[in-house]
Amino acid sequence: MKNIFNFLIAAFLISATACNNNSATSSNSTEAAVDSNKKELEAKDSTQMEDDAKFAVTAANGGLLEVQLGKLAKTKATSPQVLEFASMMVDDHSAANKELMDLAGKKVITLPAILDNKTQKEYNDFEKMGKKDFDKAYMDYMVKDHKEDIDEFKKEAENGKDSELKAFANKTIPVLQHHLEMAEKANSALKK
Repeated sequence: MKNIFNFLIAAFLISATACNNNSATSSNSTEAAVDSNKKELEAKDSTQMEDDAKFAVTAANGGLLEVQLGKLAKTKATSPQVLEFASMMVDDHSAANKELMDLAGKKVITLPAILDNKTQKEYNDFEKMGKKDFDKAYMDYMVKDHKEDIDEFKKEAENGKDSELKAFANKTIPVLQHHLEMAEKANSALKK
């Protein structure tokens, strides 16, 4: 119960900070989560889980971006395949984000509530695109991003110290591989 209370307090503080429109705040959301996790793990003498906590923070940040880009794609995409893919991204990554948040709450791992500066910039770049250029750029990005995600999740599944985070990563890999296949198909269809 204490862990859940600590997690809720941390989530509230990050959320409260997110309400501030200061760009320095968003640039530090991931760093703040990593720092908070490091302090919490050091206090519990659990520094061996620091890499697991970093994985969770990175996965959460990426999941937030996937959902936000998927929602944006549902308003900008013109290709039926891209629209279908965007819906899958919103549904699948929302579910994975919730599962990761629940797991992090049990572990007292602080996750970012907003995108970090790099991913916010990427989102902003997509937001500025016209519909004509959006589909191809979005699908190119989804192919590249899912390849990177698969590598990160495989590293966690193989080398993670926390059995539940390892299981989460292992369970998510096939979903990410399916996303990659679908992204590659949609991307190929756009070239025709």
